[in-house]
Amino acid sequence: MGEFGTMQIAGRKPRSDAQRNRERLVAAAKEILGQGGPEASLEAVARRAGLGIGTLYRHFATRESLFLAVYASEVAQATETATELESAGDGLEALRAWIHGMVGLVETKRGLIGALSVAMTEEARAQYSEVSAPLIVAMERLVARAQADGSVRADVTTQEIMSTVFALCYARQPDPGWKVQVLRIIDIFVDGLRPPMARGG
Repeated sequence: MGEFGTMQIAGRKPRSDAQRNRERLVAAAKEILGQGGPEASLEAVARRAGLGIGTLYRHFATRESLFLAVYASEVAQATETATELESAGDGLEALRAWIHGMVGLVETKRGLIGALSVAMTEEARAQYSEVSAPLIVAMERLVARAQADGSVRADVTTQEIMSTVFALCYARQPDPGWKVQVLRIIDIFVDGLRPPMARGG
């Protein structure tokens, strides 16, 4: 998979102003494109970032490259958060907090894909899958930690949890109240991850 943003000459660090511009564009794109809808245009992203459309295209030659950069940024933040949560007190509550953040990531991804207004190609699906890979590793660490402290039952797998979370997120249409409703159901699901004795069963 190629670079997400500006192509760089080998061995040369990007100019600090160019890097700042790229970060501003990614942040603006997350805010605007992540919500989807008719106002989600590249021109709106450039305006929100306080930059010209030409600057945007110098960093991101296509809409898809910008969208993927936004998603990659969100995944990186999610993995950093997982590392921070590994030292939290209760393993299950750390896992719950991280899963809540995952719902926000799904919300961003759905908005990005909606802003494309076209079906994802197989290449795009492969790129998103590759970028998403660290999420599995991050959840594996949180699940293992929660199982080690006895707050999550030992027979549940990371894949089972991840599959359930994504199924709950994508089972609902992205209407204004979908996130609140999904988080409520996820909390019920997470509560059920405690060992039977911890639930009083």
